[in-house]
Amino acid sequence: MKTVLLFGAGKSATILIDYLLETAIVENWRVIVADADPKLIQSKTGHSQRATAAAFDIKDNEERAKYIRHADIVISLLPPSLHFLVAKDCVQYKKNLLTASYVDDQIKNLKKDIQNNHLLFLCEMGLDPGIDHMSAMKLINSIRAKKGRITSFLSHCGGLVAPESDDNPWHYKISWNSRNIVMAGHDGAHYKRMAKK
Repeated sequence: MKTVLLFGAGKSATILIDYLLETAIVENWRVIVADADPKLIQSKTGHSQRATAAAFDIKDNEERAKYIRHADIVISLLPPSLHFLVAKDCVQYKKNLLTASYVDDQIKNLKKDIQNNHLLFLCEMGLDPGIDHMSAMKLINSIRAKKGRITSFLSHCGGLVAPESDDNPWHYKISWNSRNIVMAGHDGAHYKRMAKK
């Protein structure tokens, strides 16, 4: 039986936990949900026989390592500043890692170890840029497969807000942690128009 280890049972984890528990029945998985709040875990996993609650402080090195060591895949939906704790253990115990957060300098510094251990670290797998990028590439590749020619492609991801809901100074639909939006803004952006290949 494969073990999926999910760190974080907050608001952004709800849909993923539901998906993992439904899929666990079909795929014969065991799903471990780790969070500091046992009541929060219970509220998300209910009475699923496929779910195991692991309530502990993520900064507890021994507890964290114990669970990572026995996982087949690790998913981190923790606050971005805590991903590195999970990532370094994943490198040490040779575990693949998925996360929705942007890659920070600490994770970038693990690149050589990740590659040397032939690990898959899929970061930025949330809406922006993950799902947005994947859906854009699916569309672009399908056009190219039909010998189509793309003359322009504009993507606004999930951030365009309906005029009646435009209630913040950024004119952006904030559907995730607003602090993370501000932090992501520190990385800068690139806008390309009529760029040559």
